[in-house]
Amino acid sequence: MTIQTPLPANLVAEPTGADVIASRLKVAGATHAFGIPGGEVLALVDALGRAGIRFELARHENAAGFMAEGLWHVTGALPVLVATLGPGVSNAVTAVAHAQQDRVPLIFITGCVDQALAESYTHQVFDHQALLRPIVKASFRAAPGTEALVIDKALAIARAGRPGPVHIDLPIAVAEGRREPVMMPMAAAVATSLPADLERARAMLTASRRPLVLAGLDLVNEGAADALERFLDCTGAPLLTTYKGKGLIREDDPRVIGGVGLSPKADALVRPLIEAADLIVLAGYDPIEMRQGWRHPWPADKPVIDIVAQALPHGMHPATLLLESHVGLTLERLAEGLAPPETWPDGEPAKVRAALRAAFAAPTAWGPHAVFETLRMAAPPETVATADSGAHRILLSQIWSCDGPRRLLQSTGLCTMGCALPLATGAALGSGQPTLCFVGDAGLEMVLGELATLRDLALPVIIVVLVDESLGLIALKQKQMGLARAGVDFGASDFAAVARAMGGHGATIADAATLAQEAKGAFARPGYSVLACRIDAAAYEGAF
Repeated sequence: MTIQTPLPANLVAEPTGADVIASRLKVAGATHAFGIPGGEVLALVDALGRAGIRFELARHENAAGFMAEGLWHVTGALPVLVATLGPGVSNAVTAVAHAQQDRVPLIFITGCVDQALAESYTHQVFDHQALLRPIVKASFRAAPGTEALVIDKALAIARAGRPGPVHIDLPIAVAEGRREPVMMPMAAAVATSLPADLERARAMLTASRRPLVLAGLDLVNEGAADALERFLDCTGAPLLTTYKGKGLIREDDPRVIGGVGLSPKADALVRPLIEAADLIVLAGYDPIEMRQGWRHPWPADKPVIDIVAQALPHGMHPATLLLESHVGLTLERLAEGLAPPETWPDGEPAKVRAALRAAFAAPTAWGPHAVFETLRMAAPPETVATADSGAHRILLSQIWSCDGPRRLLQSTGLCTMGCALPLATGAALGSGQPTLCFVGDAGLEMVLGELATLRDLALPVIIVVLVDESLGLIALKQKQMGLARAGVDFGASDFAAVARAMGGHGATIADAATLAQEAKGAFARPGYSVLACRIDAAAYEGAF
């Protein structure tokens, strides 16, 4: 079944293939596209503008992909990345791989030369689809007359089940060629079916007196936090979340134990709760976020209900009952008719919650713990923060309390460095509100060019740099393995001076009082700020 939709009013009488694609993206919810233009995508960039989609210039295609994601997290706008052929495509690989592993419905459109030309012209030409197929849900090459069809297929695949990136190679002749105006078909929404084993799951819930819920990314992408809250009300279950699931229920709610997945210290504290549970409900839990210690985290005979948006074989954990469906809707139906039971009579969840918070409290007046606690107190409610990969992210994710979903954005499936600043850029572009970015000094040096993007877009991003002149997490691993320290130390950069040179505010900070003062000014400032917090790398030892 298809629904016929009229052409957008701003679509020209004789549209190009690029016009058809751009107008279709607009109908699908795109507001911005990110990238770096090249000759092979100029027709598309022009068409995007006519369709009402702003093209935003980044300094690197990799950063552009994360900006598109950051905007999507905040506004729900379709994330669109555009790259020219050759190096434009290869530069974007990390952002696309991240979209696949972190479940982002990224539409990646690349320019390419026409097939006939590619047979004899080799400058910057390689097989984009062969490069990208292992890291996308699908890859298409548009042909004349197929533009709307290809976009429809790409959108449906990108958003189905667990979301992910889809690639479209757009030849120059297809982008620039004229088309007859047509009524573009829109695929009808697919009805969500409920799994057949609801009664068996409900019986398991009714019999449980020590239920435990572990919620994750599927629920975040479904926007189903309300369904999770009703489920907790009706079952009396406490809640663990993955890092991406933080904030599904406000973390000041006493039912929320905390986040798990990367910190061995946190995982050791919650393990007795997992062992004591007589039923574990996995609510949109995606094990791609978890470290190796979460392989087989409970015995095979532990009663487990695994509710997933899409069943993907992984071998990470056993489950008694697998329910593949819309996770939020399934939780709502399971909760129907359940009376809140008396659960956990010995109060174990509250004890574990308290132990977690005590374990990650600031041990000294200054250090990474104090940085995060000071910024948490300074940040207004509903502030969105981003975190780069590294030692600081593991600690931050345990300390930072989220008052809603998508309030701490990070790469958890791919765990790549260099993502926090562009994620914050896209988020601030979407919200217009001050956005926090936590990054290590090495991570910021990877993407310093994007400070110019912040300057040009006049965005209120507050970049908090943990300056310890080392790759702290890798250095810790070398020490734990008894290896010589190598390749983890580097020189000091004057980040405050760099920020001022690139149109922002910069400050170097070495105590909590100065940080609190600088944070107050940064949250009131219209442009971006870089707060370079000098810390001792040794502060991470034993911290997580």
